[in-house]
Amino acid sequence: QAEDGIRDCLLSRGLGDVYKRQSLFFLKNVKLMIKNFWENLSINQKLAITAWVFLAIPIIFYISIRFYPTYEAFYVSFMKWNLLGAKKYVGFKNYIRIWGDEDFWIVLWNTIKYAIIGVPVSLAISFTVAYYLNEIRFGHQTIRALYFIPFLTTAVAMAWVWRWFYQPMPIGYFNIILSWVGIPQQPFLRSVEQALYSVMAPAVWAGLGFQIVIFIAGLRAIPKSHFEAAEIDGAGRIQILKEIILPALKPTTIFLIIISTIGFLRIFDQVYTMSEDSAGGPLNATKPLVLMIYDFAFDEFKLGRASALTVVLFLLLLFVSLLQLWLARNRHAKK
Repeated sequence: QAEDGIRDCLLSRGLGDVYKRQSLFFLKNVKLMIKNFWENLSINQKLAITAWVFLAIPIIFYISIRFYPTYEAFYVSFMKWNLLGAKKYVGFKNYIRIWGDEDFWIVLWNTIKYAIIGVPVSLAISFTVAYYLNEIRFGHQTIRALYFIPFLTTAVAMAWVWRWFYQPMPIGYFNIILSWVGIPQQPFLRSVEQALYSVMAPAVWAGLGFQIVIFIAGLRAIPKSHFEAAEIDGAGRIQILKEIILPALKPTTIFLIIISTIGFLRIFDQVYTMSEDSAGGPLNATKPLVLMIYDFAFDEFKLGRASALTVVLFLLLLFVSLLQLWLARNRHAKK
């Protein structure tokens, strides 16, 4: 038996050496084939292959993290699914139920209000600050950094601070300031009329830093020769603003409008943190589509309804983005 074991061991070791030599021979041939293939390529072909190799990682990332979940949302929107059980095809029933839900139309209008009010207000404030900040030389970097800090602050922490500001006296700073000028204290987050604007304010404030930095970059990209020529011609400050600065900043403004609109249509953190019981109250006065999706998915476990709402939000974002790009191109073409 000992001799048989030794013989088997030697035989297996011999087979292992054979497999090892075969593997090395195969790898050597593959390496040689790749080398010959690479050497026979033209420079343009080599550049194209190199580019696709570097692009492979982000492409795989977007397919797995972005595109596949989007496809899955469309697929699940036609299903009845509670996350644990089997999926059941129900056709367009989820969309029909959403269409007949009164709360959906309230939430949709809230979402649109966040965008149509928040975007112009934030852009107007950020451009005004950037316009005057660009003329400051002493302490410019420090002031710009101070404006940018809110953009880097965690949205939840920032929302809790603003929620504290909105509290009744003697806690809330805003009501204390109002009492100094003889104005009665306001309900803010507890009011159906004021709650949405109270939530919108910190969202606008948080995005100002990013918009200011982008506007300043756009202002500094305008050639100085334009301003010098305008001064020689005797143009005033307002005329320079209208005829040189604003037209030159159109690409920057369009970019910020699209980014800001998408951000406000997807607002969630501030509403979830600041509203009563994190439900978008009072009486759904502050509830956006994203929070409604969250409630259906993780409170009621109606994944089909939540996915249908996700598709609605996706189509809304797509429509708004394409509309803004189309309007911008038409204006450019007319000129």
